Amino acid sequence: MSRTLVPVEVVPLAGRPFEGRLASHRLGYVRVSTMEADATRVSRTAGLIARSPQAEAQVGVALQVSGRAVLEQDGRRAEVAAGDLVLYDTARPYSFDYPERFRSHVLQVPRRLLGVPESDIRHAVGTAVTPAEGFGSVLLPFLGTLAASAHSYPASVGDRLAGRVADLLITLVAQLTGPPAADPRASNGHLVQRVREHIERHLGDPELSPEAIAREHHISVRYLHRLFEGEDVTVGRLIQQCRLEACARELARRGRSVPTVSAVAQRWGFVNPAHFSRAFRAAYGVSPREWRALRTAEGGAGTPGRALPAGPATVRGGASDGASSAPPPTDP
Repeated sequence: MSRTLVPVEVVPLAGRPFEGRLASHRLGYVRVSTMEADATRVSRTAGLIARSPQAEAQVGVALQVSGRAVLEQDGRRAEVAAGDLVLYDTARPYSFDYPERFRSHVLQVPRRLLGVPESDIRHAVGTAVTPAEGFGSVLLPFLGTLAASAHSYPASVGDRLAGRVADLLITLVAQLTGPPAADPRASNGHLVQRVREHIERHLGDPELSPEAIAREHHISVRYLHRLFEGEDVTVGRLIQQCRLEACARELARRGRSVPTVSAVAQRWGFVNPAHFSRAFRAAYGVSPREWRALRTAEGGAGTPGRALPAGPATVRGGASDGASSAPPPTDP
């Protein structure tokens, strides 16, 4: 791998004899390689980069054919499923983890030939691209077919194909770094609605999160957040808002046998009682127990009188975004 691609460290992950194959071909200035191997970790360290200062920087495209991969570069972490691709830059340290046997196509293009600013390359690396979103629906099938048949093209055809590959990568970088669509609701309203319905069905799952939702709908987390840019609410805040509303409704019910506040919180995905109490007070202005006492004293959730505050949609007092049991990180 170091001789064919760039100098890297390869560490097998399985506790058994390691087996792998690497086939590589040239299409003009584009190197096209196919790797198939057992579970392994491939790293390009700062030390390896420093020992080959004259090596030309390459933009790599890793297209996952089978198995899974996790790329880490520039503080980003991209989970790449079969059928997805991800960009990386050989001029800076990175690592690929393959937790199981895998097959992957890798295309490397000299960075200078793309003619895009280094800042754009830095922004584009570390983002998984799926067939379900934007330009990926065109790019992925083309690159997969090209890589699988790279050995069959004569040199004259390879030179022309290299130019097409470079043009496609420039377009992909532009998509990953460009502004979002002006109105995601107009073109992606059906997907937004599916996500909202998915959230409603899985509120009780403590693992419900933007990452889990993106995996379920075969899109990237970045694309999921882009979808909701026109919805006046982030995905994490929507999950918390729906959970708080479900808890408020249940706490307002009357009956001979009523669940504890902690049981209600856990039923709707809050596994940390302290976090739930803080989020509830920030949204409704009272604690969950005070809310229950006030609502049941008024005759239950269906009794006219005091209207249910709209709190979860306009969280006050620093309530945390997200859906985890502890105060989660802020949504991008």
